[in-house]
Amino acid sequence: MKRLLLIFLAVIAAASLQLATAEKIVVLALEDEIDARAWQHTKRACEKAVNDNADLFVIRMNTYGGALDAADSIRTALLRLKVPTVAYVDHNAASAGALIALACDSVFMTPGSSIGAATVVDGEGKPMPDKYQAYMSAIMRSTAEHHGKWVAPGDTVMTWRRDPAIAEAMVNPEKVTAFSSSEAFKAGYSNGTVSSFDEMLRQLNISENQTEEFEPTLTDDIIGFLSNAGVRALLVMLIIGGIYMEMHTPGLGVAAAVALIAACLYFLPMLITGTLPAWIVITLVIGVVLIAFEVFVIPGFGICGIAGITAVVVALCAAIIPVSPEPDGKMTLTIFVKPLVVVSVGIVAAIGLVAWLTSRHGPKFFRRHSELMLTQDIKKGYIGVDMGPAKLVGLRATAMTDMRPAGKILIDGNVYDAVSTGIFIEASQHVRVVRYENAQLYVEPTQLTPH
Repeated sequence: MKRLLLIFLAVIAAASLQLATAEKIVVLALEDEIDARAWQHTKRACEKAVNDNADLFVIRMNTYGGALDAADSIRTALLRLKVPTVAYVDHNAASAGALIALACDSVFMTPGSSIGAATVVDGEGKPMPDKYQAYMSAIMRSTAEHHGKWVAPGDTVMTWRRDPAIAEAMVNPEKVTAFSSSEAFKAGYSNGTVSSFDEMLRQLNISENQTEEFEPTLTDDIIGFLSNAGVRALLVMLIIGGIYMEMHTPGLGVAAAVALIAACLYFLPMLITGTLPAWIVITLVIGVVLIAFEVFVIPGFGICGIAGITAVVVALCAAIIPVSPEPDGKMTLTIFVKPLVVVSVGIVAAIGLVAWLTSRHGPKFFRRHSELMLTQDIKKGYIGVDMGPAKLVGLRATAMTDMRPAGKILIDGNVYDAVSTGIFIEASQHVRVVRYENAQLYVEPTQLTPH
């Protein structure tokens, strides 16, 4: 125990000597849920630290965790950052927060704080299947290994600066590992316990006047919100559903406007950050044109339709694929999984939305433009057949000609075409109109004697 204490005292002393000459420190607060906005704030703060030639990057942390994809992006950015990083844990660094703290070069915790419990859970707090836990374990382990090994003063054996086995144990859903501030120090996951942020700065020989708090802008919040996976899936649903509705309901206009607005919001984060290649926009436009060509020009469904759908999906996926997300700059197949899932969920949701809008349960506004909803009401003049003779039904008439079976009848001085319902009728015989059907009067003989 004394040996471990000496080792970490030496680490703190070395860190203090290294940071004693620090002139500029950028401080980022992560005190809410780890989500797309937190990732956007971290990204911008890291860029600020690099552009301002900062000597130290500090994360003030108090979080119970959040989305794994956002936490992994933050972890990657911290591992790639050339500026020394420090995590100041004020109360909590749980789950995704533990991963972020583990990625920092140094960790300081306040009394009563805790770190760990990185088990992957669902929205109800229940552990996810083993494959999710295995992936999180690999991330935690690789992050600990990133800090490498060292030989403590007075020792000849190399040991891990952060034990990967402990990092992996933090994910175990059956016996999850979490540390208090004192336990984290003993296990090598904390460089010290401080009562306040100012005390940590004093231990690092940094003046409070040298620190600059990163202040997120409204643009950062908007980009972070639009970068959320759920929001992106919703926008994909509106894009695909709007395109479909517009092409199948000519002149509607609303569907096209919704699709256009959704597309602008979908690509807005990439446009603002300047990370949207022109080929993605061109591919999307080509895809829409091919789909329209298939719908309006070529009967059936063939190569143009398939190529158009493929082009749209490729453009939507490519727009949200992170660029060189790994610390070593390598591209792996895993980075394509999330964009494909987001777009697939959006497409499935679009199919469901269109099915509902065009069903009998959907709004009449859309159904009026997608199906025939009018009835041929006689009062509105939709029947082209003259229904005037229908009023003659029940009246008596005289056969003007022999009816075998068709002929002519006389009613009140007017001559009408008529058809006998059964037997032949001789001229001058009395008949009665029994029905009017298919623009034709039908008669049958009466018992009256002819004139």
